[in-house]
Amino acid sequence: MSKMTNNDLLRRIRFIFDYSDAEMIAIFEAAEEKVARSLITDWLKRDEDPEFKTISDKQLATFLNGLINKYRGKKEGEQPQPENKLDNNLILKKLKIALNLKTEDIVSLFDLADMKVSTHEVSAFLRNPKQSQYRPFMDQFLRNFLIGLQIKYRNSSEDQQ
Repeated sequence: MSKMTNNDLLRRIRFIFDYSDAEMIAIFEAAEEKVARSLITDWLKRDEDPEFKTISDKQLATFLNGLINKYRGKKEGEQPQPENKLDNNLILKKLKIALNLKTEDIVSLFDLADMKVSTHEVSAFLRNPKQSQYRPFMDQFLRNFLIGLQIKYRNSSEDQQ
């Protein structure tokens, strides 16, 4: 399997939560970033499309910070600055915060994707990289986590229609 790109992640999150272009713009605005609809559509295009543009780590971090603000509310005062460099562990942390997930919730999302992960593993993914128990959150884990989110959020909203 190929490495998961920031654009893949943005496409998956949009699909999972069925966000419109306007909602995507609002999420960026929740992180105090103005983004044109045309740029969002260029990020969402297939990689081989001539109009395709790569979303940077900082832009994706801004989007994830916007998700946190959308679901958890904005903190008072100065907003957290988006990271210039993202890794899968940080992406997991930001999605965990945005969706108010507990460790057990993350384990059950992996269960939905038929991947067995223990609470100890999840806590290792969420640790500071300087800690000895830290484990990198590899692409296969991120993919399965997103599959679990899709089953829980996308499929449950389709069931209600």
